[in-house]
Amino acid sequence: MIVAFLVSRVMERPQREFLTRLLETPSPAGFEARGQSVWVEYVSEFADDVRVDAYGNAVAVYNEDGDGSAVAFTGHADEIGLMVRSVDDDGYLHLTRIGGADATVSRGQYVEVHTADGPVSGVVGQSPIHLREDDGDVPDIEAQYVDVGAADREEAESLVAVGDPITYATPVTELAGSRLAARGMDNRVGTWAAAEGLRRAAEAEVDATVYAISTVQEELGGQGAKMVGFDVEPDAVVVIDVTFAVDTPDSDPTRHGDVTLGGGPTIGRGSANHPVLVDLARTAAETAGIDVQYEALGTSTGTDAGSFYTQRGGVPSLVVSLPNRYMHTPVEVVDTDDVTALADLLAAIAAGATDHEPFTVDVASSSR
Repeated sequence: MIVAFLVSRVMERPQREFLTRLLETPSPAGFEARGQSVWVEYVSEFADDVRVDAYGNAVAVYNEDGDGSAVAFTGHADEIGLMVRSVDDDGYLHLTRIGGADATVSRGQYVEVHTADGPVSGVVGQSPIHLREDDGDVPDIEAQYVDVGAADREEAESLVAVGDPITYATPVTELAGSRLAARGMDNRVGTWAAAEGLRRAAEAEVDATVYAISTVQEELGGQGAKMVGFDVEPDAVVVIDVTFAVDTPDSDPTRHGDVTLGGGPTIGRGSANHPVLVDLARTAAETAGIDVQYEALGTSTGTDAGSFYTQRGGVPSLVVSLPNRYMHTPVEVVDTDDVTALADLLAAIAAGATDHEPFTVDVASSSR
């Protein structure tokens, strides 16, 4: 049974500080250890057990030996970024992508190169408009470069190494009302919500076994989820990610769906989204009084659900997403009221999971 007292409505100070720490900690795909350590430290305060696998996927669990359903909440810890591809004779760092880095937003940005000896500050070079002779074409990432202030190759190579990851040095910034801007909202808000969903479920002493999972390398093709999906055996998986908020002047809701900041988390329908889990999430939201939006995902979800739902003969999965403006830029914007509502929705899903099992499609009685 789903109970309304699970809903918290506001983000308390410890939870806000946890979100800020996640956002401030660089976690580029393939180099997630620092971010995972923040997450593990936090969930260890209330999880019954926490474990980390060989590649850094982190799994926390409540009531692992319980008699109810087992449901997993999972977000991905990694963020997009850049990487040192080579160093030239003049000390400039040439680049390659980590994940889907956007060449249109990288030039003229402050960055940090994450080296074995700590971060090195730099900037992505951008010629002054007075000196450019192009027609506004944006050079690809491989044609861009980072200036760390080195005079030559020898000095640069004393500071950085080929293969060092790079992230934008964007601060976490409070905007008007409940809006928050930062790089890496995709998908620190997901790992935050997975942890908070677990904490709320544990405080409510739900009957279900609840896993909170923070995966690695989602931006590289859902690789961490493939590992965890093989190892952990829940009855259902709720994948938490971000989705496109299309409430800006340059967006078209008729093409991308009418999702807005402040309208609540989205529930996905179609492709990997299991209809019984969709019904569970809908019922949980209605019973707990949580505003939600719906998202049509008819072909694929573009999330870790694509890795989870095909494991072990098929694991019922659902994508629940947070509206996010300016995805894959250094200034992603979310509404913290949506973030809190997302964690509340997860806890309500955990409370109702046992009542909705088994998570199977009833083909025999279906007339559609």
